[in-house]
Amino acid sequence: MTGADDAPLWRRLGARPGDGGTRFSVWAPNARSVTVIGDFNAWEPAAHPLGRGPDGVWSTVIAAAVPGMAYKYRIVGADGLARDKADPLARAAELPPASASVIGRESTHEWTDADWCAQRADRNARTRPMSIYEVHLGSWRTGLGYRDIAHRLADYAVAQRFTHIQLMPITEHPYGGSWGYQVGGYFACTARYGDADDFRYLVDHLHSRGIAVLLDWVPAHFPKDEHLLGEFDGTPLYEHADPLRREQPDWGTYAFNLGRAEVREFLIASAVYWCSEFHLDGLRVDAVASMLYLDYSRAPGTWRPNARGTNENDEAVAFLRDLNDAVHRSCPGAVMIAEESTAWPDITTPTARGGLGFDFTWNLGWMHDLLAFAGRPPAERADLQHRVAFSLTHATAEHYVLPISHDEVVHGKGTLFTRIPESADAAAHVRLILAFQWAHPGKKLLFMGQEFGQIREWADDRELDWQLCDDERHRGIALAAHDLAALHADTPALHALDGDARGFDWLDARDTRNTVIAFLRLGPDAESRPIACLFNFSDRDLFGYRLGLPASGPWREILNTAAREYGGHGTGNLGRVIADDEASHGRPHSAVLTLPASAAVFLTPE
Repeated sequence: MTGADDAPLWRRLGARPGDGGTRFSVWAPNARSVTVIGDFNAWEPAAHPLGRGPDGVWSTVIAAAVPGMAYKYRIVGADGLARDKADPLARAAELPPASASVIGRESTHEWTDADWCAQRADRNARTRPMSIYEVHLGSWRTGLGYRDIAHRLADYAVAQRFTHIQLMPITEHPYGGSWGYQVGGYFACTARYGDADDFRYLVDHLHSRGIAVLLDWVPAHFPKDEHLLGEFDGTPLYEHADPLRREQPDWGTYAFNLGRAEVREFLIASAVYWCSEFHLDGLRVDAVASMLYLDYSRAPGTWRPNARGTNENDEAVAFLRDLNDAVHRSCPGAVMIAEESTAWPDITTPTARGGLGFDFTWNLGWMHDLLAFAGRPPAERADLQHRVAFSLTHATAEHYVLPISHDEVVHGKGTLFTRIPESADAAAHVRLILAFQWAHPGKKLLFMGQEFGQIREWADDRELDWQLCDDERHRGIALAAHDLAALHADTPALHALDGDARGFDWLDARDTRNTVIAFLRLGPDAESRPIACLFNFSDRDLFGYRLGLPASGPWREILNTAAREYGGHGTGNLGRVIADDEASHGRPHSAVLTLPASAAVFLTPE
């Protein structure tokens, strides 16, 4: 499939219009015959046979085939059966449930983001603020296309001070209820919201407003729909031939055969395609753990170890390293983010030093521990406090993203708002959780709706409950989320050393009696003022609370999630505290504070 041509794969395969018609090329090395059928020949299978090249690529040119026409390949496989298949390299597809590929038009979009892309290439994402807003386009606001939603989404992201939008997969997918995670077209954006140039407009407009765009991308598995990649030429071509490795049992899908060079090339080309052709600022790579382990979700006796007798998938490791190197080489400044749910080492270590080469990885342990802790009644949290503190102690083990994603607000889990025990003030606790997330070392990701305290679980077929923002409690949560993101973006101590041990120092991790956690965030130089981040996870106001601080004198209260403007009860420190020379918590200075119930207080020296 590689061939001698240096052009990227999406310009060598698929349907490519030209002056003499459209050239169709498809890799099917074990097929007996391949014919292209479509609108241009009344779907007559005998009209346009393809010729086979020595590399297993079948090709032909059809003068009557023009952009916008639908087509499929009728492939008589090695097993003698005829199958009508969508084009793996199609750059457009019919609107589901229709399943044909569409001859794509060459882009006429005129990009306006040259400065953005040039500056991105020169930036270090690890030292910059990153507040990611995870969005499912169809349910953020219903009934909108890529162009319509571009302006509303940009206005909202700017107003809420998010720095990035992460889109749930918009690669074409046959079943909307999969949310895009069972991909049918690895080179086609879904027709549900428009065409490829409409999507380019969305990305370009977000860039014009200072918002980076990330895409959820799924290389671990693909669905079994008859018209897609499975048994493409009558043999397991994209999936494993080994029945012990062919399927992903969790999702009822096929697993890609990452040991096959053509499959690796296909997937890496898809990643580079999205970043280069659509100017994306990076990819969140889904389900990395399912790729790394041969025994992932497999019972004993249903998997085969590697040559060393262990469970690591060496082919996946090599693929992920090649993937990250290819994206970084082709798209300078684009970030690669792993969704990895285990303790696999060196995920964010460069490939040259033996790592996987990702820029960031999700810290799912942080998320699980925090939500379990917050879901307990306040009086019963002491025995889980060490788990919340653990993530702070190990915050620099990798370069992390702290996610509260769509997975945490579906399938009966509730939302941030409804996870809080009924005996507690839910709005206060949501503000507290968000403050802990934005203060904790690591980049931030928040699924849509959680920034204003969505109550109903998310569903892909209905819009967020925006009317909640008319309620004082939810309006206060949204304002707190805004102020936290703004403070995070404007304060180097809260982002510049996220993955560096110099950026964090404990004040108190052991006060389980009061359920208080306190720490310092520190900036990269003497000009960066430290931020003391104090969290009262109890349901009691704590008056006269003495806490050690690194400097004497006045400390300004720069954020208090119990403030009245957030819907809180207004308890606080009247804007400042004075640190004296009384030693406490192993420090020569300390201050007497008020820590409001179920609230966070941030202080900085004046």
